[in-house]
Amino acid sequence: MPERRTVALVTLGCARNEVDSEELAGRLAADGWELVEDASGADVAVVNTCGFVEAAKKDSVDALLEANDLKDQGRTQAVVAVGCMAERYGKELAEALPEADGVLGFDDYADISDRLQTILNGGIHASHTPRDRRKLLPLSPVERQGAEVALPGHAQSPAEVAPAPEDLPEGVAPASGPRAPLRRRLDRSPVASVKLASGCDRRCSFCAIPSFRGSFISRRPSDVLGETRWLAEQGVKEVMLVSENNTSYGKDLGDIRLLETLLPELAAVDGIERVRVSYLQPAEMRPGLIDVLTSTPKVAPYFDLSFQHSAPGVLRAMRRFGDTDRFLELLETIRGKAPQAGVRSNFIVGFPGESEADFAELERFLTGARLDAIGVFGYSDEDGTEAATYDDKLDGDVIAERLAHLSRLAEELTSQRAEERLGESLEVLVESIDPEGGNGEAAVGRAAHQAPETDGQVIFTSSEGLRPGLMVEAKVVGTEGVDLVAEYHDLPGDGSRTPGEEAAR
Repeated sequence: MPERRTVALVTLGCARNEVDSEELAGRLAADGWELVEDASGADVAVVNTCGFVEAAKKDSVDALLEANDLKDQGRTQAVVAVGCMAERYGKELAEALPEADGVLGFDDYADISDRLQTILNGGIHASHTPRDRRKLLPLSPVERQGAEVALPGHAQSPAEVAPAPEDLPEGVAPASGPRAPLRRRLDRSPVASVKLASGCDRRCSFCAIPSFRGSFISRRPSDVLGETRWLAEQGVKEVMLVSENNTSYGKDLGDIRLLETLLPELAAVDGIERVRVSYLQPAEMRPGLIDVLTSTPKVAPYFDLSFQHSAPGVLRAMRRFGDTDRFLELLETIRGKAPQAGVRSNFIVGFPGESEADFAELERFLTGARLDAIGVFGYSDEDGTEAATYDDKLDGDVIAERLAHLSRLAEELTSQRAEERLGESLEVLVESIDPEGGNGEAAVGRAAHQAPETDGQVIFTSSEGLRPGLMVEAKVVGTEGVDLVAEYHDLPGDGSRTPGEEAAR
């Protein structure tokens, strides 16, 4: 009988990292590893790091150090770093953090089981050597699909494809094509992310992501659909399409409007109640995509628009496009088609050269935009970015002051936006029942305008008859900051059906 090998995956960062962790989990489970939730009960703790901004990198280092402490306390024998920070810094991270027993890059994912076994046996696997992944794919998007490049979330490169074991463990998605990864869910949430594409061709001056995630490449629609069907079989009710830039989907497949075709097909998958699209570029929004997002049943009228700023001068320095009035016109177009549409965005304050007038222009936009969720970040130099070389940097105290001011304004505006939804009827997906909640059991869910983790949530006034994965109609009766308080219209079990149950008849 083979020796029991246990592994825990600790995931930091965005939903794209969560998908990558579930791919690693699928590969490991298929090769006989036992997945455990608690790193203290694992032979190997794998930390899927984030390398986006300084705060995220610090969290990743802290997680690695915390996992390393477990080696003195119990079963854990090795700590391994994977993910964006490991890919971005490789040997440099290994030298700065000797507590990590291995630093693996994306190229190691296809052989993750062998890599972990080597490290667990006391061997040494050479730390990943970083390289600019933008140079690994052809310059022309239409030539990228057959490239021999490791792409997390797309499985291994075509040259490395090997048949999946015929006797896959229960709960592991079979690889249905050369770019369809093995996958195993790491939680029981009724919501799961599906990777639509990887990388980015935009060259925003503040962003290092393309250098370690590579150029843009789409997954084939058949792979996205196949993975969504498998997730539905696992009990998933909502899928969120993730990538660095969803509005570019299909350009390397010869059809920039491919997302408009794919969304109705995903919405028609049996068992799926809601499809959500994340991360859209304002400059790439097109009328047809807005129409599909605002009019397709089961597709959330949700717009995660990457504005970043609204002052023209700052946007040009960021190598982006647009201005306050153009952005407000885009929002007016969206709400003209779907008045209840949800809109969220992130913004950078204190960008090099940002004047007081630029900051005031950003305030003007936020005041008029009526966004449901707002993320605000203070600018900081990122290694290897163009903006890091700019001369007209703002003083740290000025950045901190503007960050605090805009954060307060964002909190006020999003609370006001939540109050505007009082009396609205919403379709809410129940996500959890908390036995420790206020008056008995607190039931929590999300409406179409609320994405997981990043936006607010719906708190039900009663949890009677509710269960995770149920889609119910509810009326907003109160607010708690950005969160909504709601009561559902019909008690499940009284002969009525939820929208999802009715559609399944």
